[in-house]
Amino acid sequence: MKIRLLIFFISAISNLTYATISNKEKQALVDLYTHTEGANWTVSWDLSKPASTWYGVHIENNTVTSITLFNNNLRGNLPKSIGKLKNLKVLNLAFNFIGGTVPEEITYLNNLVVLRLGKNQLTGTLPNAIGDLNKLVVLDFFSNNLSGELPVSLGKLSNLKIISMSDNSFSGQIPNALGDLKSLERLELAGNHIEGVIPKSLGKLTNLNTLVLSENKIEGKFPETVFELANLRVLQLQKNNIDKFHLMKIMPSQTNIALLDYDVDDDRFKKGDFIKLYEEKNIRTADTKFEE
Repeated sequence: MKIRLLIFFISAISNLTYATISNKEKQALVDLYTHTEGANWTVSWDLSKPASTWYGVHIENNTVTSITLFNNNLRGNLPKSIGKLKNLKVLNLAFNFIGGTVPEEITYLNNLVVLRLGKNQLTGTLPNAIGDLNKLVVLDFFSNNLSGELPVSLGKLSNLKIISMSDNSFSGQIPNALGDLKSLERLELAGNHIEGVIPKSLGKLTNLNTLVLSENKIEGKFPETVFELANLRVLQLQKNNIDKFHLMKIMPSQTNIALLDYDVDDDRFKKGDFIKLYEEKNIRTADTKFEE
């Protein structure tokens, strides 16, 4: 009896230490490894050992819930089988060399909270169904080679706090639907080919603290309601075709904005007039880069 109990406890401890996952999930991980030259990663996986020992893989209740391979020399492309990791909450592959397109299958990950693919070499367009990721809080595609229009379905991501899409080749207009993202805190779209006017709906983003639209082809009048957002601290509009005279007219004489960048030739409206905008060095976080 004692021997049986001992075997039971050893087995239980072993299961806790080396959690097992389904063959389908394990194959999806192996596909990621092979498609991104896993043997050459900075920290690689030993495929002969349990998946629970693999660097950056977190397993709960015998299912993969997190993959974090940030800055790990991944090269290649994302396999379609990534969509089989149904319980994945975090996918962080930022700061690598991943190319190819964003697979449509990534939109099958309905439990995803953090999707970070920034600072890679992704091409093509974003999947139109990206709005199906209704638990998403962080969406980071900063500094890739993505193009096409921003999907209107982004407006369905009611939990989204961060959109980081600067330094790509996105075109078209900013979707009005982004004004429905009541939880949004950061909207970063600098360095693209976005055109048209800034939608008035952005004035409804009461939690917004960072709005970065610089270096695009945006034109027309800036929505006055955006200046009324109580939490807004960073606003960057430079290198666009925004109506400067209207912008100067609607600018409040007092504002909580700590960093305001815009194009203007009139010395009366230099940035220094706004709360000594550049005094707080910590506010210059970094030029629109996604740093978390």
